[in-house]
Amino acid sequence: MIPVKILDETAPLEAVILGTAISFGGTPKLENTYDPKSRYHVVNGTFPTEAYLVDEMSEVAAVFSKYNVKVYRPEEIKNYNQIFSRDIALVIDDKLIVPCITPLRSKESDGIQYIVDQVEEVLLPGEDESMEGGDIIPWEGYLFVGYANDEDFEKYQVARTSRKGVEYLRKHFPNWNVKAFELNKSDEDPRENALHLDCCFQPVGKDKAVIYKGGFKNVKDYQFLVDFFGTENVFEITKEEMYEMNSNFFSINPDVVISESSFTRLNEQLRKWGITVEEVDYREVAKMEGLLRCSTMPLRRTYD
Repeated sequence: MIPVKILDETAPLEAVILGTAISFGGTPKLENTYDPKSRYHVVNGTFPTEAYLVDEMSEVAAVFSKYNVKVYRPEEIKNYNQIFSRDIALVIDDKLIVPCITPLRSKESDGIQYIVDQVEEVLLPGEDESMEGGDIIPWEGYLFVGYANDEDFEKYQVARTSRKGVEYLRKHFPNWNVKAFELNKSDEDPRENALHLDCCFQPVGKDKAVIYKGGFKNVKDYQFLVDFFGTENVFEITKEEMYEMNSNFFSINPDVVISESSFTRLNEQLRKWGITVEEVDYREVAKMEGLLRCSTMPLRRTYD
């Protein structure tokens, strides 16, 4: 069996699922893209190639090896994008949730079935209880959840977590304070689209946070998070930095973060906070509107 335990974003990491770019299917047809950034790169002939993606993900695997983290990879599905493991599963407490995701990606869960089969308690939300792991951030007894209201969920392809998904979490995790935030969505403009909550917000260290105000549909939700962490502990990123996925780094422990090497301003701030930044090249992965948190799914962190 594989034990799972996740209570927050930064406790020392023991085991993780890292997606794979092997046989990822190449440039998709435009009608098979499911986010505006991917669509842009398909149209402009700049969609990433498999060789670059494999190299980038190998850099992340090497960092995990450096810190003695157990790494699981999805079983290969021929000609299928399996990079973003965060979307297809998530752990809260000692439970593994395997949600129903967008039909264009329905096979992805097959690649991690061998892991799911080794976890003692697995939750399977229904088709109308939509959620993806990028929208769900556990932190200090809270589940921070990005979602789209019913109207937006029906309207936008990029709306991934529904109101019913939020209610599912409230029902199955009654000991957690589920705090939901509506996100701004756009199927056309990646600079106006917060695909997931971790595209515009993420805690880091022990009491810090990185945030993009424009990702939130309601200013009061953004203000809640600023007040929660304290203005002095919040680093605000710009629209362009959000577009480049600056808030989508990944914490190995409270003192170590994996971040994209081009995130100059963010990485400098993290270091000012006393955090070691393991820089990797992940710019090709970023072209698909996901980055380090999106391509990693923690299974177990250490808690005293």
